[in-house]
Amino acid sequence: MLYPLARAAIFQLDPEKAHDLTMKNFKRFTGTPLDLFYRQSVPFKPVHVMGLSFKNPVGLAAGLDKDGECIEAFGAMGFGFIEVGTVTPRPQSGNPQPRLFRVLEAEGIINRMGFNNHGVDNLVENVKKAKYDGIIGINIGKNKDTPIESGKDDYLICMEKVYAHAGYIAVNISSPNTPDLRSLQFGEALDDLLSALKEKQAELAEKEGKYVPVALKIAPDLTDDEIVQVAESCLRHKMDGVVATNTTLERGLVKGMKHCDEMGGLSGRPLQHKSTEVIRKLYAVLKEEIPIIGVGGIDSAVSAREKVEAGAKLVQVYSGFIYHGPKLVKDIVTNW
Repeated sequence: MLYPLARAAIFQLDPEKAHDLTMKNFKRFTGTPLDLFYRQSVPFKPVHVMGLSFKNPVGLAAGLDKDGECIEAFGAMGFGFIEVGTVTPRPQSGNPQPRLFRVLEAEGIINRMGFNNHGVDNLVENVKKAKYDGIIGINIGKNKDTPIESGKDDYLICMEKVYAHAGYIAVNISSPNTPDLRSLQFGEALDDLLSALKEKQAELAEKEGKYVPVALKIAPDLTDDEIVQVAESCLRHKMDGVVATNTTLERGLVKGMKHCDEMGGLSGRPLQHKSTEVIRKLYAVLKEEIPIIGVGGIDSAVSAREKVEAGAKLVQVYSGFIYHGPKLVKDIVTNW
């Protein structure tokens, strides 16, 4: 495949410029003969999770296509499901640039993007137009300038707007790049949020005549006790899934490498073991009651299998996809 050559060229550019250029080209190539540069045939390996039928268990993690602009292009690469977002009620520009950094020696990425997106209404229009026969997950968050004590309202606004158009909804309370957001993962704040989400889900299920699963996306930087508490809250509120995990603030494995001290969340290979251990500890509590979507450092069929053996039912890729290209999707699905 041409990806190693393309990557060599793309990696000469600033990471955010490279991302923007790639997404622009995906939009241009979609539906034209030029999509042969990334289109590939992937085996049909259906998996049933959260009451949904996925055509294969490999998904695109949230953050790569925040506004749902390139759903068809990622579908052509063989993804079994695509999670778009994180999206917020109102458009926001995110944190000042530069805010995206490659840790090349470790095949890692550090980002402090800050939920830059064009807002939930724009995302919904893009999802409605998308011609993709897989499942689209929509990842929702809160605006930076919404006080944390009112954060629940932002999630409910987004949930109401995306519900009719989502295969499932992922609730992002674990990004390290929105002030105080991770505090929603604990105690009364978490119980209050989950209770409100489930109440809204029931209301919308009746209104729309369909049940859309809601999954919680958590951080890898939780203590063992905190993982148990989150799992027990999810069981108590009958959540439909858990996405584990988001990026990490831990830097031990990239110490001394270029960009290692940049603020933000680290993803990619350095996160691989840490996220797998969170999945293992979650599964010890959740068992088969609530399915886990495993994400974090998956860069091969073997690392995907490790997530499954730890308890994940589906997997998602992001940084591994940046470093290895569409072939990674095919390798994982083929060897599932």
